[in-house]
Amino acid sequence: MPLLNSTAANLAEVTGWRHDFHAHPEILYEVHRTAARVAELLTSFGIDEVATGLGRTGVVGIIHGNRPGKMIALRAEMDALPMPEETGLPHASTIPGAMHACGHDGHSAMLLGAAKHLAETRDFAGSVALIFQPAEEGGKGALAMAEDGLFDRWPISACYAMHNMPGLPLGTFASVAGGIMASADKFNMTLKATGGHAAWPHTTPDPIVCAGQIIGAVQTIVSREANPLLASVISITQVHGGSAHNVIPAEVTLAGTLRALDPGLRQRNAARLEQIAKGIAATMGVEAQVEVQFGSGVVMNDPRELALCMDVARDLMGPDMVDAHMVPLMGGDDFCFLAERRPSCYVFVGNGESAGLHTTKYDFNDDLIPIGISYWINLVQRATAS
Repeated sequence: MPLLNSTAANLAEVTGWRHDFHAHPEILYEVHRTAARVAELLTSFGIDEVATGLGRTGVVGIIHGNRPGKMIALRAEMDALPMPEETGLPHASTIPGAMHACGHDGHSAMLLGAAKHLAETRDFAGSVALIFQPAEEGGKGALAMAEDGLFDRWPISACYAMHNMPGLPLGTFASVAGGIMASADKFNMTLKATGGHAAWPHTTPDPIVCAGQIIGAVQTIVSREANPLLASVISITQVHGGSAHNVIPAEVTLAGTLRALDPGLRQRNAARLEQIAKGIAATMGVEAQVEVQFGSGVVMNDPRELALCMDVARDLMGPDMVDAHMVPLMGGDDFCFLAERRPSCYVFVGNGESAGLHTTKYDFNDDLIPIGISYWINLVQRATAS
């Protein structure tokens, strides 16, 4: 298990960074305090370059090794979630309505710990770009950084990301080739009619009945039209309409999410949602407006990069702690916008028996810190020289 013991010497310091981030969560692009602290620490390590403000509030640190090689990128997130914390921990959030409920505080701290070691030793080939991004939680921060010149400014050849996973045994690494996380899109639908008295339903089209027909029909897109071997989900999660017992409303709105592990199926499901909704509405004399807002795409793991990452994890933790054939998840991550541009690999690492992600009781497991730091260091040494 190379480096685990040596990185443990800095565990208290890195844990302190993590607790500080956790106590001061910031949302989406408003990660000003966190980004400033990240940049301050990177500068104190004596790394070769610290760039701030990329993609509005992103930070990139560059470290050159002591021999020739290529440049790779490691990604960590800085943003928290707009939700309350109920852990009661000494380092609990001090910001009402904001919480690090996904472990981005731990991800940033681990990458900083790896950066300090790499800057001190320089024992690797080529260079590493340390990406600290804002707005992973629905704000497309990775896309913002990519469009703001991330790949133009630095010759990055491959990108890597690591995310903790509650319920997976501590230090267990899991990933899979191809799609590991689904595209995450959302839709809004408005059904419009004239409205009227509920006692005279023959005088107006009924958008509530229309909504019911659409809800039922939309379920057949996944169950009867999509290839059953390609995972996808369409969930209608909101229905709003009506204000009185005796009034047929003039408008009903619906909203929900579309997920898919195949880019082609993603587009087809969205198109069929609109076709079915407008078709049913037209037969019932209702006007349907459908808006699909495309979010993050499918997170695709390059097979070669996956093999490299799994080899690093096996060397670090042993073969019994590595699963290279995990079942993909229908959650999303904007790391997809980096993986679209460069060969990439996204891995999960076990957080142990903790509360689930995006829950008010969640906390990142500090025992994961030396494991994550060691994984990053070993990956840099292997990937930059390969």
